[in-house]
Amino acid sequence: MLKCVILLSVVACAFGAALPEGLLPQLDGRIVGGVATSISSFPWQISLQRNGGHSCGGSIYNSKFIVTAAHCLQSVSASVLQVRAGSSYWNSGGVVSKVASFKNHEGYNANTKVNDIAIIKLSSTLSFSGNIKAIDLATSAPANGAAASVSGWGTQSSGSSSIPSQLQYINVNIVSQSACASGSYSYGSKIKSTMICARAAGKDSCQGDSGGPLVSGGRLVGVVSWGNGCALANYPGVYADVAVLRSWVVNNAK
Repeated sequence: MLKCVILLSVVACAFGAALPEGLLPQLDGRIVGGVATSISSFPWQISLQRNGGHSCGGSIYNSKFIVTAAHCLQSVSASVLQVRAGSSYWNSGGVVSKVASFKNHEGYNANTKVNDIAIIKLSSTLSFSGNIKAIDLATSAPANGAAASVSGWGTQSSGSSSIPSQLQYINVNIVSQSACASGSYSYGSKIKSTMICARAAGKDSCQGDSGGPLVSGGRLVGVVSWGNGCALANYPGVYADVAVLRSWVVNNAK
């Protein structure tokens, strides 16, 4: 299932906000073991919003462009989109920028989720600070088992309609493309060459985190894409492999 909101089994629902009806697909999954954090620890993280409500995550590539998932930008116009950067809270603080335009990878396939990456061009330039920073794109995939983190806002139980106001994160470990497609897990041929996976016992990314960052070694290595449920032992979270798709971002984010 697509991973459009970070789902965390913590009690932050108490201070969450309801998702606007119809804003997000009804998707499975949750992040278990998530921890509330500050944007200063993840200053590249943004909230991509439709009609003022949190829809997906994204990462700051430079002062004018955001990297996110192509599936976040289906059947939508730039006029209803905005990006909030520099805040630990999706619904307040930081800087809100309108979206001038966006571009999905030409090879994106909604059925297979291959090439699930997109760029967003902002209407105004971001001013970098301690809470707003760009993140470098990975030039090579991290090693199998490498430490990584995923951050975002999202529901905290499967099927919930509430999301925490404050940014959440989890620590995971990289599962290489070849390992994720192997018999050790249950995806098999669904794992394509433009994908990378990550997992940790009882942890995963899911709804509303789509487009958000998978970071390892201080670089953006993945974009939250899809998965089968969440935190299931044989089904790691699946991400667009940034190292493989890097040249597309570099060539188009100009």
